[in-house]
Amino acid sequence: MGVFTFVCKCSGGEWSAKQLKGELEASADSTYTLQRKLVQVALSSDSSGGVQSSFSYVLPDSAVFQVIIGGGGGGAAIGAGAAAASAPSGGAAAAEAPAAEEKKEEKEESDDDMGFSLFD
Repeated sequence: MGVFTFVCKCSGGEWSAKQLKGELEASADSTYTLQRKLVQVALSSDSSGGVQSSFSYVLPDSAVFQVIIGGGGGGAAIGAGAAAASAPSGGAAAAEAPAAEEKKEEKEESDDDMGFSLFD
């Protein structure tokens, strides 16, 4: 997994970016084109997987752009695996969980009626 962070600045209508810790850089006439170029530059350095990117303005003429390559999409699979692993250990416990959730929902509904209205 590679993480590339770029500091972007606009001067005279042209955007330029330089890697925070490294030698990668690019320039373009718009932020959109600059982002596309920076992703390609990062991919030329590390092409080990999927690409995620984030562009955030700091000021109207400066921004931070981050490219993350590889290592994506694991969160949902890990959560699903943990749920699947706990179900076989105790079927009764899994059956009790929905009943507990239903009781919580009933309490939430009863809290809504407090006997007065803000518009009375």
